[in-house]
Amino acid sequence: MRLVPSAEERLLRESVGAIAARYGQKYMLKCTEAGVPPTELWDELAEHGYVGANLPEEYGGGGMGMTGLAIVQEELARHGCTQLLLVVSPAIAGSILAKHGTPEQRERWIPGLADGTERISFAVTEADAGTNTHKIKTRAKRAAGGDWVINGQKTYISAVEHATAILVVARAEQEDGTLGLPLLFLVDVDAAGLTREPIPTALRMPDRQWTLFFDNLTVPADRVLGGEVGGLGALFDGLNPERIMAAAGAIGAADRALDLAATYAREREVWGQPIGAHQGVAHPLAKIKVEVELARMMVTKACALYDAGWKGAGEASNMGKYAAAEAAVHAVDQAIQTHGGNGVALEYGISDMWWGARLTRIAPVSAEMILNYVAEHSLGLPKSY
Repeated sequence: MRLVPSAEERLLRESVGAIAARYGQKYMLKCTEAGVPPTELWDELAEHGYVGANLPEEYGGGGMGMTGLAIVQEELARHGCTQLLLVVSPAIAGSILAKHGTPEQRERWIPGLADGTERISFAVTEADAGTNTHKIKTRAKRAAGGDWVINGQKTYISAVEHATAILVVARAEQEDGTLGLPLLFLVDVDAAGLTREPIPTALRMPDRQWTLFFDNLTVPADRVLGGEVGGLGALFDGLNPERIMAAAGAIGAADRALDLAATYAREREVWGQPIGAHQGVAHPLAKIKVEVELARMMVTKACALYDAGWKGAGEASNMGKYAAAEAAVHAVDQAIQTHGGNGVALEYGISDMWWGARLTRIAPVSAEMILNYVAEHSLGLPKSY
C-alpha cells in the first residue's frame, strides 16, 4: 500500500480536477433543471480516457485499477460534479466483465466501457427485498433455443436515462417454478419488454432514479455474465468496487464542504475578527478534517487490496464506505452551520449538497448493513439477519 501517489496518479488527479473545475456544481444543477444527463462532462472525461481508468489496458482502459477510478470520482465530487454512472458502469459492470466475462464478452463490452460509448446501469434492488439477492423475485426462465426470458420489477435503479445497457440480477426459474441462484444479464436499455417510470426524489442531481418493469423480455444466451452457475460470485466481485466508488464520491464531497466552510470562516468577520478564530467554529471543522483523512486512508487501503486481488478487500471497502459517508454528512452539516443563515441560501451552494451527502449513509449499502458485516466477519459475532 503506497501512501505517496505515483506521478501517474498525481497527473490523473490534476487533469480530472482541471476538467471538473470548468463544469462544477452549476453545470450539474443546470442539467438537473433541464432534466438531462451530464452528457458533455461525461464525453469529455471519456475522450481523455478517464471513465475507463480502472479497466484493463488490453481493452483500451487505463490499467490503473480502482485506485485510478477512485481518484477520478473523488476529484469530480470535490468540484461538485460527481458522476453516478462511474459507480455502476466501469466500477461494477466493468470489474465483473474483466473478471468473469468470456473472451467474447470482454471484447464486446469493455472497449466501449473504456471509451464511454457503452454505459451500463445496474439493477438489483427490489421493493420487497432491497439488495438481498436471495429474496429477489425477478425471474429468468430458459426458453427454447437457449435464450432467457425475464419477468419482474426493480426499483431505485440509477442513471438508466444515460445508459446503453443494464446489468440485471434475476433468479433462475426452475422447472417446478421455484427460484434458484441469481444470474447476471446484460440487457439493452431499449429492449422490447422493458419499461420504466421515474421516482421523484429530493436529490438535486441530474442522475434520476427509476422503477423498471420486465415483461417477457428476451435475452440471448451470450448476454449471461458469469455463467449459469457463477452469477452470485460474479455479482459479489462488483460490490467492493461499488462501495469504493461511493466512498470516493463521499470523500470528495466532504472535501468540498470543508473547503467552502473554511474559506467562509476565514473571510467572514464578526466583532472585528474572522469567525474562524473562535474555537466553537474552528474545532468542529478540524475534527471533521481528521474524519475525512481517516476515511481517505481506509479507501486507499480498500483500493490497494482490491487491485492486488486480496480477498480481504471486502472489510476495507465496507469500512471505507461507512467512514466516508459519516464524514460527508458531518462535513456538509457543519458547513451549513458555519455559514449560519447563508447555509440555506442557494447562492452559496451548500444546501444543494445535503441530500447527496445524506444518501451516502443509505446507498449503495446502508450503514446498518455495513455494521452487520463488520460484526459478523471482522468480530466473529453471530449473524443477525
